[in-house]
Amino acid sequence: MKIRQLSIFLENRAGRLAGVTKILGDAGIDILAISVADTTDFGILRVLVDDGEKAAEALKAQEIVCRLTDVSVVSVEGIPGGLAKVLETINASGVNIEYMYAVSQKKLPNPLMVFRFSDDPKARAALENAGVKLIDEEELF
Repeated sequence: MKIRQLSIFLENRAGRLAGVTKILGDAGIDILAISVADTTDFGILRVLVDDGEKAAEALKAQEIVCRLTDVSVVSVEGIPGGLAKVLETINASGVNIEYMYAVSQKKLPNPLMVFRFSDDPKARAALENAGVKLIDEEELF
């Protein structure tokens, strides 16, 4: 149930994000989730797309540095405390959350969060044991 995420390394300057999204759009790539983390000199753009391999090829053809990594997508109950339940489960497992961000979607009944864990198998097992639903690529796309 791991999902491939595209991480794109960009100089922190005007127009770079617009350029990347145009390249992906021109290649027919659908962006489902997007997150930007930046520093003074560069940023890391993380995206979930419908075709990671094709997206990576399109970006690399334009000399944009990127890589595919595995992440977990978790269904979070859309109630007060829904995210807290997920985070408490991860905390109890002793696994660190390296980063997380939300997915915008209307297809599934609950909100979705993307997670990168320090120990993915351990985190996933803890979530499954707690009855938390993990989403696979077929459900997502």
